[in-house]
Amino acid sequence: MLIISFMKLSLSNQVFTSMDLTQQAPRSPRVMLGGYAILPRMLDKGRAQLNGSNGSYHYNCPLDQRLLSFLGIESEELLAELKAGKGDHEILTWITEHAINKYSDQEIASWSTWQIGRAPTSVEAREYFQEMQKESAPDREDIGGWFDLLDVDDFVSFGGKA
Repeated sequence: MLIISFMKLSLSNQVFTSMDLTQQAPRSPRVMLGGYAILPRMLDKGRAQLNGSNGSYHYNCPLDQRLLSFLGIESEELLAELKAGKGDHEILTWITEHAINKYSDQEIASWSTWQIGRAPTSVEAREYFQEMQKESAPDREDIGGWFDLLDVDDFVSFGGKA
């Protein structure tokens, strides 16, 4: 059974619902909005940061920065839109209007597919990846990419068994 915890945040007379990331993980980086992988997770973390319920999750982390760079959007500009209380669809509309980099649906799908399958490439990144896997799922042999690792780490962090 999935239990979702939400908190209400009031800013400048705006009220919106935000996930409490001290009680549950943000959406998987595989979940897409407008064809963009990572985006729903980043929005969850941004909203949680605004209300102080982000726990160990960080908005504008290196994963978020990949998407922001792809779009040509500054993290603080997007955070301001979240602070204004915009929902996912409104944020997607804002991104479509304000992204410096404009892509076709096929280019967005290709980028998202690449991100979903991305694995660590540098020695430093592989060492970090292996350390994280040792902590979350040392006996799992099916974890090959960053999204695999994030998904299992999220699951284990909230009581699941790897």
